[in-house]
Amino acid sequence: MFSPDFLRKTAAETGLIKRERKIDAVIIFWVLVLSFGVRLQRSLASLKRSYEKEAHEKLSDSSWYYRFTPELVEFLKACVLHGIEYLAQEQSYNLNKKLFQFRDVLIQDSTIVRLHSSLAKLYPAARSKGEAAGLKIAVLVSAVGNTPESVAIHNERTNELKTIKVGPWIKGKILLIDLGFYKYQLFARIAENGGFLVSRLKDNSNPMIIKANRSWRGQSIDVCGAYLQDVLPKLKRQILDVEIEVSFKRRAYKGVKRPDTHRFRLVAIYNDEDEKYHTYITNINSDILEPEDIGKLYGARWDIELMFKELKSRYALDALDTKNPLIIEALIWVAILTLLVSRRTYFNVRKIHPGKNIVRFTQLRWSIIFAENADDQLTLILRYLGITRTWETLAGVYDSQALDPHVNRERFRAEWWA
Repeated sequence: MFSPDFLRKTAAETGLIKRERKIDAVIIFWVLVLSFGVRLQRSLASLKRSYEKEAHEKLSDSSWYYRFTPELVEFLKACVLHGIEYLAQEQSYNLNKKLFQFRDVLIQDSTIVRLHSSLAKLYPAARSKGEAAGLKIAVLVSAVGNTPESVAIHNERTNELKTIKVGPWIKGKILLIDLGFYKYQLFARIAENGGFLVSRLKDNSNPMIIKANRSWRGQSIDVCGAYLQDVLPKLKRQILDVEIEVSFKRRAYKGVKRPDTHRFRLVAIYNDEDEKYHTYITNINSDILEPEDIGKLYGARWDIELMFKELKSRYALDALDTKNPLIIEALIWVAILTLLVSRRTYFNVRKIHPGKNIVRFTQLRWSIIFAENADDQLTLILRYLGITRTWETLAGVYDSQALDPHVNRERFRAEWWA
């Protein structure tokens, strides 16, 4: 996925490596991904020592610290895009018979990364008075492939709706939408581009019901022509499956927002535990998925929450204790790259034991095992590339790094021991 030729070519194209000197693009990539990305090293100084150990090179502090530049950020970002495309092309999976006509099931969401408070003016938090700083990491995930489809970094105050751009890419795919993206204009654009959606219905939404998708025996109430909030309190049935019409305004064109309407399917399923209806809005026809299927499908949104937890608890997305914006952005991309390498390793392990139940390979347990063995994987990768650790290399690192930089400090041992 990240061959030496690709890494060196990308380093040259992004300007990370202008002349072949002591910094090797291949080694710095793997040291960042499999050292910082799995929390083995938590500071730039420890990363420098890790690089020296792997590269058999002694570096000055300036040559290492000044390497965290806009060019490094572009290099890492290009590697993320390449890794996402690689996994998307390599992975082959079959949706079950109920979903066979769809190309994928996608989840869009974002997570907040807290930064040093001194960066509050540059990256202000959403709900603060200038005392907190943060960034918003927006991710589009394939629930089927269990991999990111796209990643973007935004200011924390960026509206969720601005983190997703609907286009032809959505055709034939189902997008599971959080309430933070709830907007009928967005839903209409998804449908117009040939895509499908499933979203929870906002509690205060009150659309008009124009058609019932199910007929009920006995003295069931007639819901057609009624508003949802008038119907739900009177229902005795477990499920409501109807067509609704919603009104909204299109995006402004020449300064004018024109009104429009669109029809969607609404599904309400009574939850005994919560003692209320869980309501969903979708454009997937009732002859394709049953109401219960819609509810279960929306439950797949939990996958992206698990991915965010994995990124923060295992791959150092929340370990950005620095005031340097360039280092922050670089290490965010490093965390995403560690996730991609983890997924690639996971797929390889699955190929070795294809008969084992995939459900038992849970994301969080896998991430623990991957992180614990990342140092061994780094050794194996570099050995494959012809780079091996030796005692002389370790001794050189000890010799250059173990000395206290405060040369003029008085020490008790110096006075009493020769």
